[in-house]
Amino acid sequence: MNVRRVVPNISTEALPESRAFYGLLGFEEVMNHGWIMTLAPRSHPAAQVSFMTGDATAPVVPDLSIEVDDVDAAYAVVRESGAEIVHPLQDEEWGVRRFFVRDPGGRVVNVLAHR
Repeated sequence: MNVRRVVPNISTEALPESRAFYGLLGFEEVMNHGWIMTLAPRSHPAAQVSFMTGDATAPVVPDLSIEVDDVDAAYAVVRESGAEIVHPLQDEEWGVRRFFVRDPGGRVVNVLAHR
């Protein structure tokens, strides 16, 4: 399993204001589902930050997202470790397969792969 990218997720109700503020630093909107918006600089599109008002199918807003090349392998390894699964592995209608797990510090990590 390989990590493709890591994206911090910021819980906020101020999506337009966040887009405007981070735009001052060179970020542009690259995704917006209404409840999650992702910004990235044109010069480094993998350097992303997401802002979330909530999550469409999960009970909590994750603290960060880690995209991997094999989410099923990641899920198996994490389950075997005994870590707390916060949101089960499932296919989402917006084109990702994902699960949430709690890290030792209490942070919720969204582990995903694009289908």
